[in-house]
Amino acid sequence: MRIGPGGSPWTTRRRRWRGSNRFEINGSKGSVAFDLERMNELEVYFEADPVASRGFRRVMVTEPEHPYIKAWWPPGHIIGYEHTFVHTVYELLEAMADRRVPWPSFVDGVRNQRVLDAVEKAAQTRAWVSV
Repeated sequence: MRIGPGGSPWTTRRRRWRGSNRFEINGSKGSVAFDLERMNELEVYFEADPVASRGFRRVMVTEPEHPYIKAWWPPGHIIGYEHTFVHTVYELLEAMADRRVPWPSFVDGVRNQRVLDAVEKAAQTRAWVSV
């Protein structure tokens, strides 16, 4: 039997404290976390690290070796939320020039919307909803 990836989305509009746009991906070899409020950083964890120093650490993703950054400012300078839209348009134009379907595609957007619709329906009915 093959078991694929799983996930547990969690969201609320009823929190009394500040919310955030954050996600974390965990696997057998490590984890990575992204927080929109710290969009130039990733939190990474590697299971292969020595036990004595194992744990999450922040990595600045503002070096020219990181995707997209070489087109912006000198190393160490951060980019903002608005720059991500330029990256999106760049990817679309590159896909069009290469005559390939961009990723994410329109179909990916439709699938995502189905999940969001199911989340909303589940919240309204207080019941599980199949996607």
